[in-house]
Amino acid sequence: MNPLDFLGLTAALLTSLCFIPQVLKTLKTRDTSSISLTMYSLFVLGVALWLVWGLCEQQIPVVLANGLTLALSSIILIMKIRAVASGRENP
Repeated sequence: MNPLDFLGLTAALLTSLCFIPQVLKTLKTRDTSSISLTMYSLFVLGVALWLVWGLCEQQIPVVLANGLTLALSSIILIMKIRAVASGRENP
């Protein structure tokens, strides 16, 4: 692995792992009231598009980062959508 690939994979890992504390807190508290539905919806869509781009361009760091980030941020988005749909929270 060349140094540039290592740099990309390290950056991908760090930026993806930063979602883990938020996911754990959200799962534990079930509170998404401080999370913007619009922001998370746009974010998840953007990450999904980056994932597709990375797959098409065969950019492994982009695929890994966005695949993991998509999974983690989707958990929060789904919880927010459920809270809004049930009437417990505002969008």
